Amino acid sequence: MNKAVIPIVDAGIIAKYDKAGPRYTSYPTAPQFTPDFTETQLRSEIARENAAHPDKPLSLYFHLPFCESVCFFCGCNVTFTADRKRPVPYIDWLFKEMDTIAAQIAPGRKVEQLHWGGGTPTFFDPEQLAFLWEGIRKRFNFSENAEIGLEVDPRETSTAHMDALGKAGFNRLSMGLQDFDPAVQKAVNRIQPYDMTKRVIDEGRERGFKSVSVDLIYGLPYQSVSSFESTVDKVLTLDPDRIALFNFAYLPEMIKHQKAIKAEALPSPEVKLEILRMAIGKFTEGGYRYIGMDHFAKPDDPMCLAQDAGTLYRNFQGYTTHKGCDLFAFGVSSISQIGRSYSQNLKNIHDYEKQIALTGMATQRGILLTDEDYLRHTLIMNLLCHYELSFTQISAEFGIDFQKYFAPAFDALGEMRADGLLDWDQDKLRVTPMGRLLIRNICMPFDEYLQKNQAAKFSRTV
Repeated sequence: MNKAVIPIVDAGIIAKYDKAGPRYTSYPTAPQFTPDFTETQLRSEIARENAAHPDKPLSLYFHLPFCESVCFFCGCNVTFTADRKRPVPYIDWLFKEMDTIAAQIAPGRKVEQLHWGGGTPTFFDPEQLAFLWEGIRKRFNFSENAEIGLEVDPRETSTAHMDALGKAGFNRLSMGLQDFDPAVQKAVNRIQPYDMTKRVIDEGRERGFKSVSVDLIYGLPYQSVSSFESTVDKVLTLDPDRIALFNFAYLPEMIKHQKAIKAEALPSPEVKLEILRMAIGKFTEGGYRYIGMDHFAKPDDPMCLAQDAGTLYRNFQGYTTHKGCDLFAFGVSSISQIGRSYSQNLKNIHDYEKQIALTGMATQRGILLTDEDYLRHTLIMNLLCHYELSFTQISAEFGIDFQKYFAPAFDALGEMRADGLLDWDQDKLRVTPMGRLLIRNICMPFDEYLQKNQAAKFSRTV
């Protein structure tokens, strides 16, 4: 792969394809999950994986859902509370869920990756986080060089938090910045000055965190090209290892608190595109490689190395370097990926706690991939992570004639080919630099469920 690839931003082409579509953190996507996938099926999948791959590594995700105040842009599953004692019983429920799951996992399987997300994990006080971490360590075996990360909110993260996390051995830190402009921060109810953010990053590096990731959002109220350029310049001075640049998913009909953001305050599509163009240029000129969709990383970052090696993958945490793991997710609304299955826990925290008390598991819905699902899953993940498909390789692996089998998809891709988003010959489909910005659109013709049902709600692709 050309390490110097810089996506081209053609306003007319980008606007043409700017429509709603899945982010493809899974395939099939979450709207296809059903209650027909039960706890019993999940247990069967775990047993099947143990038997087939007794040494297969693990990735663990813990959803820590609490926030004191609402950020109006947020689309996560969050419990808003000022009660600082609320995490205490929640940790107990996590322990019960872990006990149930850990008892089902083959003893030879080790954890290569762990991540705490939210909500705001640092809503928990340092002692609570240390208690949770010790409970996890007692229940799972970790590999020597495990990647151990979490999301923090600088507004909620004290030096004592960083001391506890560094002592525990956490080595990857991620945080939302969104935008440093005061007017934008006020409009989305998240006041987070530059100096506050820098302090947490500096303290993390001083305590042994090997990697720092930051999240930005373009398309927020009152953003302009010049104001967001100032934010980008400040981000570059922070020197993060990875940067995510997300398009704001404005879905007030689905996310009630987003109604606090008035549509007329949002930048126009033309301004959004100029913001995107400017940010891509600044980050690539600043030494970052465009990984895909909405991610950038330094060339020596494990994410870039994984992309070069063909091992980059995508799951509900976004891009990941741990392709070969089964993902076990704990806590309310969390989503596991085990073998050829996805399973999601109950989304309401009270329902989650009641079900954990009954059975030790809280599966609400999921899906077991068919052979057809797995074929299309493979294609979509290859496109998202590596921007090409080998017809020969896929044909041999799945016993099909690729171009004949996917003739309807190629018909749909013909216009994208004419617009310079991709090209193909007899053996391989390749996505162009501009096509990388529209990779979700390129994946969509291969999405069998999307072709059958256009009713599901998704964010816009650009």
